[in-house]
Amino acid sequence: MTQILMPKATAVWLIDNTGMTFKQISEFCSLHILEVEGIADGDVAAGIRGADPIANGQVSREEIEKAEKDSHYAMKPNTFDSDTLQPKKGKKKGPRYTPLSRRQDRPDAIAWIVRNHPEVSDAQISKLIGTTKPTINAIRERTHWKINTINPTDPVSLGLCSQLDLDALVKKAADKKAKEDAKLAKEEGQGLKAVEETAPEPAKEAPKVEHTLESLFKPSEG
Repeated sequence: MTQILMPKATAVWLIDNTGMTFKQISEFCSLHILEVEGIADGDVAAGIRGADPIANGQVSREEIEKAEKDSHYAMKPNTFDSDTLQPKKGKKKGPRYTPLSRRQDRPDAIAWIVRNHPEVSDAQISKLIGTTKPTINAIRERTHWKINTINPTDPVSLGLCSQLDLDALVKKAADKKAKEDAKLAKEEGQGLKAVEETAPEPAKEAPKVEHTLESLFKPSEG
C-alpha cells in the first residue's frame, strides 16, 4: 500500500469531514485503530491541523464516497509517478467534494446563491459546492422536496466553500454577463441604425419663385 503523507493530519481530516469508520481510517493512514480513536477523542494529535487527502492528491473523492457507503470497503490511495512524485493523471477532476456532515446544507447554499447572484450559472454552482444541476433547477423552480424548510444561507458560513472561491466565481459570472449585455446592446443599436437608414427621405420643397409686378400682370401664354 502507498505510504500516506502526514498520516495523523490526514486522519484528523477524515474523522472531521467524512463518515468513515475508525477501522477504515486506521488502515488507510497506516495507524493503529486505538491511535485513531485517541485522535477522535482529542487525546492524540492535539493541535494538529487536518490535511485534506483529496486536495493533496492522495485519494479521489470517489474513493471516499465508496468508503462512506460501505464500512468494509478499504480505500485505495492514488499511485504516484516515481520520477516526479506527482499523482498520475487519471480521470478529469469532478465536482467539489462535500463532507457527509454538511451535505444537508447544500440546498440552503444553492437558494442563497440563486437569490443573491442570479448571474451565476448552474454549472458554476455545481462546481462550487459539489451539487447537481437537477437539484439546482428544482430549487430555482421551487419544486425541491424540502423547499418549505430551505433557509437561504451563505455557503461560506456553512463551510461549503471559501470566501475567495465564492468571490472569484461571482466576479467571473458578473464579467461574463456584462460582456453579454454589451454585445446585446451593440446588436440592438445596429438594428436601429439600419431602420433609420432605410427610412424614406423627406420630400424636397419646390424652389421659391420671385414674383415681380411685370410677371404678375403679364398675360399667360396660350
